[in-house]
Amino acid sequence: MAPSIPKALDTRYRWIKQHSAVEELSRLALEVIAKDRIGLIADIARVVVAARGNIDYIQSWQEHDGASHTIVQIDIDQDGASLRSEIEKIDSILEVHITTTFRKVWGKRVIVVGGGAQVAAVASGAIAEADRHNIRGEAISVDTMAIVGEEPIAEAVRAVGRLHRAAILVLAGSLMGGTITEAVAELREHYGIPVISLKMAGSVMEAADLVVTDPIEAGVMAVMAISNVGKFNLLQIHGQQF
Repeated sequence: MAPSIPKALDTRYRWIKQHSAVEELSRLALEVIAKDRIGLIADIARVVVAARGNIDYIQSWQEHDGASHTIVQIDIDQDGASLRSEIEKIDSILEVHITTTFRKVWGKRVIVVGGGAQVAAVASGAIAEADRHNIRGEAISVDTMAIVGEEPIAEAVRAVGRLHRAAILVLAGSLMGGTITEAVAELREHYGIPVISLKMAGSVMEAADLVVTDPIEAGVMAVMAISNVGKFNLLQIHGQQF
């Protein structure tokens, strides 16, 4: 018996289908390079708030030279040049660049997790289909993780919910169950991310939204499922096997 469709999945999936992958939900993106220090992110946030902007995505990491790189995507009415000049006044800031949002460049993400050979086949189908969509103006990217072991795969599945712009997960393997099945349920119920499973042994097929036998077809269907242009709707064929 197929699992029910959680409210979070129903709501999120309809939102994903409604919005184009390249639609600018953030009006402005800035790359801030600075000498790393305690309170840097807080100071950047204070400047954004003072300009009546709302940060809807932020990512920060250290580079090899010790510099802090921060990407800030902001919903704001004023132009980027004014905000950039204010952030440049913050102590320890080295450079501030106005840049393109990740959504505009990389769009929606298909995530493929599982065994190497199956992952490669799913990715092949997804990349071929994404190429067909992207050449017509969409932006759909494909990310893969070849990994084995019940616990590592379960952790990878849970982490998909924390990935920026992740739109759908494909599980590619020959045997998955146990804690992986539990992770799939959590991903669907808590984060609203749909899951396609290859036909395989184990209980994970019972937790997935769609089961596909051919790995290349699974990749193609994953891209079609999240495309704003495509008419393919995962909710309409939920629980079926192909």
